[in-house]
Amino acid sequence: MARQTGATAQLAVAFETTYGTAPASGYRLMPFASTTLGAAQPLLASELVGQGRDPLAPVLDAVTVDGDLVLPMDVENLGVWLKAAFGAPTTTGTTPKVHTFQSGGAVLPSLAMEVGMPSVPSFAMYSGVMLDELSFNMARSGLLTATAKLIGQGEAMAAASAAGSTTALALRRFGHFHGSIKRNGASLGNIVSAQVTYRNNLDPVGTIRADGKIDGIEAGNAELTGQITARFADTTLLDQAVAGSACELVFGHELAADAKWSLTAHAVYLPRPRRPIQGPQGVEVTFDWQAAKATTPARMCTAVLTNTIASY
Repeated sequence: MARQTGATAQLAVAFETTYGTAPASGYRLMPFASTTLGAAQPLLASELVGQGRDPLAPVLDAVTVDGDLVLPMDVENLGVWLKAAFGAPTTTGTTPKVHTFQSGGAVLPSLAMEVGMPSVPSFAMYSGVMLDELSFNMARSGLLTATAKLIGQGEAMAAASAAGSTTALALRRFGHFHGSIKRNGASLGNIVSAQVTYRNNLDPVGTIRADGKIDGIEAGNAELTGQITARFADTTLLDQAVAGSACELVFGHELAADAKWSLTAHAVYLPRPRRPIQGPQGVEVTFDWQAAKATTPARMCTAVLTNTIASY
């Protein structure tokens, strides 16, 4: 019997037309670094007494489907996860194509995701999967990845793939070296690291069903938060925090004119931070920022992905 390794595992993804119904075709093989997506059904220990000291058989509890997915941030595949986070984009241009995603959409798409372990073989199809949270870090060096937190409805196990004939987008990764942060249109200097998290605050609808699955997933208020750590060289950010005013922050990576992406937080508020001195080295200040709906444009954030893909 063959043993499965992560090196030969597969992830196939397709958007659903009907929530909870995995499509029969249209799957793409997606690159990923790791995943904990899976179904869990805990056991409830018997509470009964008067049957002796040895326990009675446990009872199965409800099924939950969730987990994390660590994925590379790249020029083409990133659009799939941005669509899952924000909804379908508006696509313009000829070559290159410009895909614009906006926060605040009332309806979010669901996905079918098959985690394949062909060496066993074992294939798990997860239906009704929605993206609850998408986060990434920015630094000077290292591999650039994002983490997606997912919530699903059901799991179907099989010895053969149900994804059919799959396709794959090209993998052309962004690196930390290609990153930049802008404040009100100007490059923001002295930044040591940054962290960005977009949340949909999904609410699983746990109705009573014979199959133990959730009945659906509803989106709550969106959030865009993060953290910026800067060498204390000027008071630009500190003055904004003290004044309680907002600024625009743009986080992005660019390989070429036809291979770039950006996330614009249109109204970012900064808390007043401590400025610790921890020795003779440079002083670093950390701001735990929050974004809000701006006046113009009337939304919290906009993500723009530029590549040669016709549509998502």
